[in-house]
Amino acid sequence: MFSGKAGASFGLCVGLALAIGGVAKPFAARAQQPAPQAQPLKQVVGTVKSITGSTIVLTLDGGAEVSIAVPDGVRIVRVAPGQTDLKTAPAIAITDMVVGDRILVRGNGSSDGKSLTATAVMAMKKSDVQAKQEQEREDWQKRGIGGLVSAVDAGAGTVTITVVSAGGNKPVSVQVAKATVLRRYAPDSVQFDDAVASTIDQIKPGDQLRARGTRSADGNDFAAEEIVSGVFRNISGTIKALDAAGGTMTVNDLATKKPIVVKVTAQSQVVKLPAPVAQGLAARMKGGATGGSGGAPAGEGAPADGGARPAGAGGGNARAGQADLQQVVSRTPPAKLSDLQQGDAVMIVSTEGTSAGVTAITLLAGVEPILQASPSGAAPMTLSPWNIGGAPDAGGDAGP
Repeated sequence: MFSGKAGASFGLCVGLALAIGGVAKPFAARAQQPAPQAQPLKQVVGTVKSITGSTIVLTLDGGAEVSIAVPDGVRIVRVAPGQTDLKTAPAIAITDMVVGDRILVRGNGSSDGKSLTATAVMAMKKSDVQAKQEQEREDWQKRGIGGLVSAVDAGAGTVTITVVSAGGNKPVSVQVAKATVLRRYAPDSVQFDDAVASTIDQIKPGDQLRARGTRSADGNDFAAEEIVSGVFRNISGTIKALDAAGGTMTVNDLATKKPIVVKVTAQSQVVKLPAPVAQGLAARMKGGATGGSGGAPAGEGAPADGGARPAGAGGGNARAGQADLQQVVSRTPPAKLSDLQQGDAVMIVSTEGTSAGVTAITLLAGVEPILQASPSGAAPMTLSPWNIGGAPDAGGDAGP
């Protein structure tokens, strides 16, 4: 959820990743050589939290903060989205930066990792990030497709996904060319744009996949320019323990009947539904589960969970409710972990996670009526994993 790709902290937007990626490569090459400085060279990327004189407090994408000292004479340049050549990047002063700007800093880091003295700074305007974010969102919506992976033929360069449409499940063959950019969510990543470089043989049946490109006239084939895949978990249950200061909670998972530790970072999307909204969604789900398929469908394409039919969904109303949930989540103001309390019902989507627990991509509270709408006790709706870090809201077979 373009990460935050929109919503949470933007992470490295695609344009910024290209710009800074091109800059970082020569930096990385030099950093491998022995350095005469007492402290090792270090490179950090994050969002400006505050600027006081020549000191910048930078919030890293993992949530930690680093104090950046910018000595006189250090070159600061403004990088535009998509820019890969620093030769034309204009020099700016530290006073030209504002809170919310994205910056990459290279310099001499302290041993505790809490401070860094800059030797080079590259900055991207907050407004430029937002403009790029909107551009990417619109393109994914116009030229995107998503679904569950049913088969992979790495030799032929094809990935078959199941797309859920108004007419039922439909297989679509996603064509992977040499120029196709493949990325994959890391186990504890929470941002769409921080997905790491991948290969077609890492994609497995059961994965959720989003692709951007061109669909054939008959809709059976899709020439992918970019693919993002991953394994995600949808968790529904009640909060057993909550540490708002530490950014963690323990949730009693309704599906497994076991507690699970959930980490909530600065990039996690936290939303609390107003009671009337949750009750309305629950009413739609009850109608869909018992009323057959007469309701209005959510539209052609993958439902909000990336292609899997929602548990307990019995017909069109349920699928429409599923799409409604994603729309509501995207439009509801963010909440804080401190707004929640023990015993609250929550719905969470996370990446696969590790044995130590999972990291929340989206955490939705105020969902008691929705969970009660399912006789089995399982969530009748699931959340999309594609709505952080700038990815557009799911709904139809639009983009991530």
